[in-house]
Amino acid sequence: MGLTFAAATTVSAQSNFPNRPVNLISDSAPGSSNDVSVRIVAEQLGNLWRQQVVVMNYPGAGGGISARTASQATPDGYNFYMPAASVFLALKGAPGTAPNLPVELPRDFIPVAFVSLQPIFIAVSPKLNVSSFSELIALAKQKPGEISFAATGKGRITHLTMELFQERAGIKLTFVPYAGGPAAAMNDVATGRVGIVLDGYSSLAGAIDGNMIKSIGVAAPERLPQFPNLPTVSEALPGFFAGGWNIIVAPLGTPADIVKKVSEDVNKILDNPEVIQKFEKLGTYPRKMSSEEVGAFVKREQDVWRPILEKVAREDSK
Repeated sequence: MGLTFAAATTVSAQSNFPNRPVNLISDSAPGSSNDVSVRIVAEQLGNLWRQQVVVMNYPGAGGGISARTASQATPDGYNFYMPAASVFLALKGAPGTAPNLPVELPRDFIPVAFVSLQPIFIAVSPKLNVSSFSELIALAKQKPGEISFAATGKGRITHLTMELFQERAGIKLTFVPYAGGPAAAMNDVATGRVGIVLDGYSSLAGAIDGNMIKSIGVAAPERLPQFPNLPTVSEALPGFFAGGWNIIVAPLGTPADIVKKVSEDVNKILDNPEVIQKFEKLGTYPRKMSSEEVGAFVKREQDVWRPILEKVAREDSK
């Protein structure tokens, strides 16, 4: 994984690319919010290319299994990787993370395209008897460490969001990881065994609509047009923002002209009103970037979250 971006510029793509199915590797479990986003992209690229785009799920090890699989995939332009943000934000050597994380660009992969931003939705058990972030913070201060939250694995963006929330709110919660995503935690949250659950909207929508859990807000910079009555965390904790994001990267050595074509084609499908509508129904918002802009964005995010990651690592080492 020590090659450079230049390694991708030495091979020319076939003029009829793609002429066979393309693999899109995911780090997420089937049915998770990130998996839904991956499948929207796969479907739309498949329609554009008139070739099947096969989603390959490799969950586990905080994203390490998928990162290793994607980095070892043949760099022929028929293998791409669309992980959750957390594979770029993991702290190397931290308990629960794989030794080949975090992924860095362009050291480990070639940046291809940005797909979407996904603000984190936060919901609580009805048994908790809170309806707002202010009430949640007040209760947590009364019961330090007694309220738990469900998130998908240590070092994932949902876990980090609540670490930041605790730091900013001056409270102590207990982290309960669920490798199977929010779906695996839902019964525990509904019955009050776990107090809080957070993820992208698509993962929580069914339980929210079915009144199994109660949504109290979203970690977006401002209220979302699709959810005008849903408060933001920043209304209780000014300036608070946290969310997932999806980008597409390619194994080192992937032909530069294929990288360019896929980047352009992803940006093309993000202009499709049908795609925009599908994403927005998930509480996810498409965003176009060049491959160079993707690399710069990832670096900025890594700089923002590094202090939180280091805090988690220090606590784990005690």
